[in-house]
Amino acid sequence: MIQINKDLYQYCVDHSEPISELLQDIERTTYLQTILPQMLSGPLQGRLLAMICHLIQPSYILELGTFTGYATLCMAEGLAPDGKIISVDHNEEILYQAQKNIDKSKYKDRIELHHGDAKKIIPFLDMTFDFIFIDASKRDYSIYFDLLIDKLRKGGLILADNILWSEKVIAKKRDSMTMELDAFNKKVLHDDRVENFILPFRDGINMIRKK
Repeated sequence: MIQINKDLYQYCVDHSEPISELLQDIERTTYLQTILPQMLSGPLQGRLLAMICHLIQPSYILELGTFTGYATLCMAEGLAPDGKIISVDHNEEILYQAQKNIDKSKYKDRIELHHGDAKKIIPFLDMTFDFIFIDASKRDYSIYFDLLIDKLRKGGLILADNILWSEKVIAKKRDSMTMELDAFNKKVLHDDRVENFILPFRDGINMIRKK
């Protein structure tokens, strides 16, 4: 995670659109009940996801990596009136918790959760997506990209989270997961079908637009 002055971070939170009581509750219970609560998107990244979705008003969103449903609900705020979110996670227990959180929201009928390996589920999704948020197995980012690029509409967006991997992508000695993320970033950069930029925010976000 890229470090930022805590006071400056809090200033940004305090001067951004406040999150709902439900999101506050999800954040609190995630930190109390899960082993890796830092996986939560949090208020600033959540507002970023909500803002992007408000701007493009997607009809179909795909999320890989549901966790406790925080980011899912943030993106739901910007859905088109008849829009829908498909969210996939391999962890059945965490999906149960996410479903409970989503069921408390006004978007519960517009969010569909899938349990399983995203690589096996994606080929059976027959809709065209306007927005895709990737926050699942880091080793599989390149595979996800290859499976999804033809399912993304022209002008559609992919946001891939954690692509700086606690700044390890620039380390002299890198583990295999870091190397996979670096390979993904290079793959996107050299793909003529898309344009991208990396936002050095939290753990890094690769924003990818299909031409």
